[in-house]
Amino acid sequence: MVFPLELPLVPAPASATVGDGRLAITSTSRIQGSSPAAAQLAAAVERRTGLRLETAAEGPADIELRLDSGVAAAEGYTLRIDDRAVVTGDDEAGLFYGVQTLLQLLREDAGGWALPHVEIADAPRFARRGVMLDVARHFFGVDDVKRFIDSTSALKYNHLHLHLSDDQGWRVHIDAWPLLTERAATTSVDGHPGGFYTKDDYREIVAYAATRHMIVIPEIDLPGHTHAIGVAYPELVEEPVLNDALVADSERLGQPLPVAGETYLGWGVGHSSVRIHEERTYDFVRDVVRELAEMTPGPYIHIGGDESLGTPQADFDLFAERATAIVVAEGKTPVAWHEMGSAANIAEGTVGQYWGKTTPEGTHAAEAAHFVERGGALIMSAANVTYLDMKYTEDFPLGLTWAAIIDVRSAYEWEPTAVLDVPESAILGVEAPLWSETTRTLDEVEQLVFPRAAAQAEVAWSPREGAGRSWESFRARVGRLAPLWKAEGVDFHPAADIPWSER
Repeated sequence: MVFPLELPLVPAPASATVGDGRLAITSTSRIQGSSPAAAQLAAAVERRTGLRLETAAEGPADIELRLDSGVAAAEGYTLRIDDRAVVTGDDEAGLFYGVQTLLQLLREDAGGWALPHVEIADAPRFARRGVMLDVARHFFGVDDVKRFIDSTSALKYNHLHLHLSDDQGWRVHIDAWPLLTERAATTSVDGHPGGFYTKDDYREIVAYAATRHMIVIPEIDLPGHTHAIGVAYPELVEEPVLNDALVADSERLGQPLPVAGETYLGWGVGHSSVRIHEERTYDFVRDVVRELAEMTPGPYIHIGGDESLGTPQADFDLFAERATAIVVAEGKTPVAWHEMGSAANIAEGTVGQYWGKTTPEGTHAAEAAHFVERGGALIMSAANVTYLDMKYTEDFPLGLTWAAIIDVRSAYEWEPTAVLDVPESAILGVEAPLWSETTRTLDEVEQLVFPRAAAQAEVAWSPREGAGRSWESFRARVGRLAPLWKAEGVDFHPAADIPWSER
């Protein structure tokens, strides 16, 4: 089996062989299938080529979509293209991912639009393949989030983590605590406009994500990153704790320091905490988790837990125990950043999200391992390779550098199971976060996300030792996604280390 570079596929499939010949796609080509993926395929072909293909639930066709639960593992598919194209999905998600592969193969040559003769069998390495969008530092509306879902699900991501609250703003309406969106959602970093999702907005995002086989994970960051809560409900939050690093960074960046009860326009961290010994705080957590759980069909609620620098460890431990128990009581699996693993009695089964570096520092590895000891598992988001908000180069106009400068090769060449001393089975998968301190628009988000999200998608989906799993192969293949991304309006960064194709 070979994996020729002429196959412009990202992530690389588990197996692929190329035959001679091409299947022409013209205005008379027909799609057959009753799956929603059939209509999605027709719409994408029209955006890409201008050709409007007929779709039908049955009858002869040039492209046929089928379901067969025995064809592959969950989310897997097969694709055979000769005198016609047949995509067979193990489930609806597999069929959707097979369609994304078909769209990447669709090319225009001297004879018009065509698909190469290939045979592909494919299924994901990791069940959990996620991206995160921070809508708290800067807010992004429903249409922007839908666009982000479209572009990332096309790379076979299946989880969208929405960072809905932070010091700078609260971004989802909660009926029991209405002042959160009335008073704490009006601004963003540097005084830029804010915003929030109504419950109908949030449900619309969740439903749209489901059509692209993405599970939404809402995050309310606690007990730190909670200054915005205090703007709405001062009785829930302690006075800001001004650490030396915060003061120095605020001076360097020309940003204000946090003031209790006032909206915070900087992006320093570690200064805020809810009042851990007030029972009212847990009424608040319970109400928020319950209302999010009611709107979120997916299994997870993320409760944060990172950078609580002003919270004494004993208080942090108490909060972690009670907050994770609240999530479990509402029928969801808690997810938390790895620092919450420092608490002895986090709820059993809590999932940890590791954001330390590929060479763990301090207590990070032990904190992450504690989730596994408590019957949970881990999501790998090593900051020095997966954080999509880091700069590509020192002089790149967007992004930060505190974790690393991450070029595309650095984003690609890492192994999620080699970072921590835990069983490989404890690694659920990979998530690539985009923090939004420096991004005001979705175009700016996309500049940071693409092409590095393609690198993380291949790390998460493709076999570790599979054909094509090398930097040289990847850089050639991702460069050939440029025409598709342009057709879909993705504002990717044309990184200099990638040979970008025009066709």
